[in-house]
Amino acid sequence: MSISASDVKKLRTMTGAGMMDCKKALTETGGDFEKAAEIIRKKGQAVASKRADREATEGAVLARVTGDGTRGAIVVLNSETDFVAKNEGFIALASSILDLALEKNPADLEELKKLDIDSTKVADHIVHQIGIIGEKIDISYYEKLEAEQVVPYIHPGSKLATLVGLNKKADNQVGRDVAMQVAAMSPVAVDKDDIPQDVIDKEIEIGKEQARLEGKPEELLEKIALGKLNKFYKESTLLNQDFTKDNKKTVRQYLKDADKDLTVTGFLRYGLGN
Repeated sequence: MSISASDVKKLRTMTGAGMMDCKKALTETGGDFEKAAEIIRKKGQAVASKRADREATEGAVLARVTGDGTRGAIVVLNSETDFVAKNEGFIALASSILDLALEKNPADLEELKKLDIDSTKVADHIVHQIGIIGEKIDISYYEKLEAEQVVPYIHPGSKLATLVGLNKKADNQVGRDVAMQVAAMSPVAVDKDDIPQDVIDKEIEIGKEQARLEGKPEELLEKIALGKLNKFYKESTLLNQDFTKDNKKTVRQYLKDADKDLTVTGFLRYGLGN
């Protein structure tokens, strides 16, 4: 049976598979589109199975917010190679999954994978795409943030993204500046009161041990450790960090300059490899 170019194009539109794969599937099935699509789907499952033990450490990290700016999400779609991660189709797939997450507001990653995209479960759609792309891809991270105003930032290259939640509406540039601060300085908490006690205790013990190794008197270890803890707060909590665009003020002071009541309620940060 002769397979026309228009038939191949039609199957490609249906499945997203390559031209040669579509032609081969149509030839095998005598032009039956449903059976040909099933062959392509099974091919995706086979490729996914073969590559299940591969590491997918490259990919795209995207962040976006809802139209009213009160909820945002970060989605990470991983691939094996940077070549695939930079492909427009791959970025478009990650973007469509993020749009779905914002629309449906799933509770977690597992719930996101169960949602439908193009009439197919996201998890099954990923398997299908593995067959088309030829390497392992997977959604490794999804998290959301809600606040009176949520501002996103995606670092050039789509390897790092952040979301910052503010307690009230503010100039979007202010939120973006803080979201960029989170990207650059990787804080561990919004403020010192948000750091778990076990982390504080650990930092104090580390400070004491460092001082002890430096030969400091035993009676001064606690005071020295507390000094180091305050340094930890300044370097690692967002509101107490020096503002990257003007290190003469802290992030807290920058926000107060914009609006005396403005503060950060939460943030998310995800970077490939960290």
